[in-house]
Amino acid sequence: MNLALLSRRAGRALKRKGQILVTAESCTGGWVAQAVTSVAGSSDWFERGYVTYSNAAKREELGVSAKTLLRRGAVSEATARAMARGALKRSRAGIALAITGIAGPGGGAPGKPVGTVCFAWARGRKMRSETKRFRGGRSRVRRQSVVHALRGVLRWL
Repeated sequence: MNLALLSRRAGRALKRKGQILVTAESCTGGWVAQAVTSVAGSSDWFERGYVTYSNAAKREELGVSAKTLLRRGAVSEATARAMARGALKRSRAGIALAITGIAGPGGGAPGKPVGTVCFAWARGRKMRSETKRFRGGRSRVRRQSVVHALRGVLRWL
């Protein structure tokens, strides 16, 4: 899917619903924020993006607990949910998306191979999370993650 088209669709839907988006990204390194801010007028529906690549950044910037990171790992739905909650709490947005994963080529482990990516979408007290396993090299895993995250925003709305 074309990222520019998907970003425009997400923007129109957010604007129509009167929602502002915040992103919390790890393995995608701010790619979702870059994609949505490439859309003219995105300041109407996008407030900010957090790139929290390290565990320390997840704790410091988003308030992810050390306990969650230790017990569940940085790549877990629990961490993605905590990232989304933290992004909502620290912004003026009404909807958050969070992404944390293993883009590769290294970093995989039993049970969490390369291509494992966890997502969360939050709106108020409502939360949805899921884990996907994408195939391909680092760029392909990251791109598929961005597409999936934006499609998730559209589904959430």
